[in-house]
Amino acid sequence: MDAPVRQSPASRSHNWRLSGVIAPLFHRILDRVDAGLEAGAIEAELPDGSRRLLGGRSEGPVAIVAVHRWRALWRLVSAGSIGWYEGWEAGDWSSPDLVPIFDLFMRNRVALGDTARAKRGAKIAARVFHAIRRNDRRGARRNIAAHYDLGNDFYREWLDETLTYSSAIFADGSESLADAQQRKLDAILDRTRVKAGERVLEIGCGWGSFAATAAAAGVHVDALTLSTEQRDHVAARALPDAAVSLTDYRDVTGTYDAVASIEMVEAVGQAYWPVYLQTIARVLKPGGRAAIQYISIADDVFDAYAGSVDFIQRYVFPGGLLICESRFRRLAEASGLEWQEHHAFGLDYAETLRRWRVSFDSAAQEGRLPPRFDARFQRLWRFYLMYCEGGFRGGGIDVAQVTLVKR
Repeated sequence: MDAPVRQSPASRSHNWRLSGVIAPLFHRILDRVDAGLEAGAIEAELPDGSRRLLGGRSEGPVAIVAVHRWRALWRLVSAGSIGWYEGWEAGDWSSPDLVPIFDLFMRNRVALGDTARAKRGAKIAARVFHAIRRNDRRGARRNIAAHYDLGNDFYREWLDETLTYSSAIFADGSESLADAQQRKLDAILDRTRVKAGERVLEIGCGWGSFAATAAAAGVHVDALTLSTEQRDHVAARALPDAAVSLTDYRDVTGTYDAVASIEMVEAVGQAYWPVYLQTIARVLKPGGRAAIQYISIADDVFDAYAGSVDFIQRYVFPGGLLICESRFRRLAEASGLEWQEHHAFGLDYAETLRRWRVSFDSAAQEGRLPPRFDARFQRLWRFYLMYCEGGFRGGGIDVAQVTLVKR
């Protein structure tokens, strides 16, 4: 829970006088939010001492928000999710639980329109920043390092024992995260239909959980990553019939019976989707199968999302971009890959994220996170995990597996 913001009596008096002048302007912003909440509600406490119920016209999550400074609303409407995070970090607003807020924003994304999206000035500045983080060969390695090379000693403290950093597939709510992750890995391997002795290319190997699953079945795996930390960890596992290398997917040679790629395409970037898919088609044998797990954002907001920069791209994963499933599918089919056996499981990702957050909080409270990650960094990552969880619960973000078969 966020700590309350404490102000001196003189400061409170000044703010109350100021509120009488500017409060009506910010209540107009709240009117726009209220009109856009077709499902769920926000119970808001405001700097002028008033309370407002926004939405509440139909069932949905209910978020509790205390706006301590009016500028929180200005940050939201001018800079979108980046401004909303920066306001939270600055203490402009707080909430006992951030997940319902992000659920609401995503669930009501169409009706809210651009109310909570960055406006022209902030959007241009953000896009300039994002443009220099494009995923050409040099940029891709830099972007991957910024996220995944935070250190194996960081990730192992809050991921499950398989060190799998992607959505699990749960059989039920009582199942352990490790078991649910293994179910996901088995599902990917099953999609490839490879037999012992055959060869699989894994594009984006993480810390080797899929490579270990495939190697245990007697399958040879060539595992690719751009993260030195991941490469070193997988190499140290000395998996039988598995080789790991720092290799860009665009530089792959040879032919494979199958390809596996688990939540790597989000690091590719829209400009490189065709190359990614053409690479898969190029290395697969005729009839070969690629098992892909990917995160997508709804078609109805993709253009607005791709045309700006969100909180994750700015602060957590430079160069990242969720895919537009319909466009990605068309590109896959144009590359000679048939789209088969699609299975979406977005609420499983919400549960995965919730469990990661519980583990992350425990690691932080017990002092198990590396000391180089200070309190501000830890708050950033808690916000990130809740931001993502809310997005999946709101339905505008999804995760899916698909099999691509080379014609």
